[in-house]
Amino acid sequence: MKRVSPRQLIVPVATILFAATFWLISPANAQTFSSSYTSSAPKDCRTIGKPSTQDGGTQVCPGQSGLVVVISEGDLRQTVSVGRTREAAAKEPAAETWFGPFNSTANTVEWRTIDGKPFAIIQRWLIADIDNADKAGNPTNKPMLAVTRLPPGPVCHVAYIDGQANRNANELARQAADEFARDFKCGKDEVRIVGEKGTAVSLAKR
Repeated sequence: MKRVSPRQLIVPVATILFAATFWLISPANAQTFSSSYTSSAPKDCRTIGKPSTQDGGTQVCPGQSGLVVVISEGDLRQTVSVGRTREAAAKEPAAETWFGPFNSTANTVEWRTIDGKPFAIIQRWLIADIDNADKAGNPTNKPMLAVTRLPPGPVCHVAYIDGQANRNANELARQAADEFARDFKCGKDEVRIVGEKGTAVSLAKR
């Protein structure tokens, strides 16, 4: 039998290690994060109940991957939840998460997906600042982004990003969603304030 020297063994081992490393970082194995958007404008949603002056009723809006976005309004304050059905969304922690000041959401829902599967949504909220009225005497609205985790597991708020204090608020929201929304434990972990804390976030956390 021909003997193999230690030097001859180095090349195959190095080749194997390189191949294994390449396999781990190759594009085929990399996770791809992306965003897509749906509308939560009243014209694109189904209204449940009869809206009144201070009660906007409940809007059921089409989402992604069989999920619906449920927006409920009462006393000029909104809640937003997500589920397979309206009934399922109403049982999630997000359906019980209110902000003290008057508030409303924008008409666009951003869905963060990984390899095409949604795991979080990002929404723009307007929080009323009654201490700073406009010329007509109405409260001014302060923008804030809220990151909400999606099933599997409970649906709840994960992070708040002040839209006025942070010029890159959208990027911060996506980063927050990608980094810890999936592992966030509703009811145990505290909602994170990402970036600079401005007026909107301070009002929302009262």
